[in-house]
Amino acid sequence: MNREDLLRKALWVATVFNIGGAYLFAFPASPIGNYIGLPGDVPALYRSFTALFILLFGGAYAWLAMQRPIIRPFVVFTAIGKASAFTLGLVLFLFGQLAFTALTILSGDILLAAIFIWCVSEARRA
Repeated sequence: MNREDLLRKALWVATVFNIGGAYLFAFPASPIGNYIGLPGDVPALYRSFTALFILLFGGAYAWLAMQRPIIRPFVVFTAIGKASAFTLGLVLFLFGQLAFTALTILSGDILLAAIFIWCVSEARRA
């Protein structure tokens, strides 16, 4: 499998990952939200806007995966978004504001960010 194929697959994984994340933030009191330690008493305004932005990024990943050729600067932007989400989660965890289970799920973001950057950096050298 070449790196562009891997990148497209990773973008589709990120799409699904973000759809799941949007659901969790929209419905933090759901059984899954409770399991990962999300606070259930979040006002609808904050839940809605957070879920919206996560879903918008998911849509961007899907759109990007379908582009021929893939728009590499946008991949870097999405990698920054994924890495930032994990970094924010890590900081919140260190300050006792995020459960370890949630941080474990967020580790998928840093993995995807690394794949995005690895694929783009190799393509740039080629």
